[in-house]
Amino acid sequence: MTRTSEGLTPELHSYIVAHSDPIDPVLVDLSEETARLFPDRKGMQIGPEQGVFTTLLTRLSGARNVVEVGTFTGYSSICFARGLPDDGTLLALDISEEWTSVARRYWERAGVSGKIELRIGPALESLRALPEDTRFDLAFLDADKTGYLDYWEELVPRIRPGGLLLADNTLSHGRVIDPEQTSPHVQGIRDFNDRVVADDRVSQVLLPLGDGLTLARKL
Repeated sequence: MTRTSEGLTPELHSYIVAHSDPIDPVLVDLSEETARLFPDRKGMQIGPEQGVFTTLLTRLSGARNVVEVGTFTGYSSICFARGLPDDGTLLALDISEEWTSVARRYWERAGVSGKIELRIGPALESLRALPEDTRFDLAFLDADKTGYLDYWEELVPRIRPGGLLLADNTLSHGRVIDPEQTSPHVQGIRDFNDRVVADDRVSQVLLPLGDGLTLARKL
């Protein structure tokens, strides 16, 4: 049997965060304000180690054009934007003016607002409305789980060869392997994971980072 990834206790998670790039005050304040304003939704925000990973991955990949499906209060978009060059762009798609009003304030504080274009509305409609020749170097998917398959089919053709796709929450808090979990959200993630692993347009790995982070490379 091959060696497995470590399970994370709260203490081990704290150790990982402490031994990654430090989280700056802007992101700390954003996390705290998000928890205060949206206590029932705070789990929608990516974790600090995921933020560091996405910034580093954006830089390593040389991405210049990123699309984010699901922005919430802006933590992940700050992390991606910080990994972009000065002339890089991030297209942020979300359905909520309330959530993204917080994001706008923190984009300004982080000094990345000039790199980000926000479009409010159903993300699938926003993607389908893009010019046919629009291409991205990197896509991040973190929206409604029942829509993951549709988003995937819109995003993959728009990623350049060698470009990357990231999808969050692909372990669904471990519920993907529990046959008694049959909610549409869990089944949506199962269907998505099965589609990605069978998709011959990409190579992929499902990482045990946060609540599961799928990383795929367009072939």
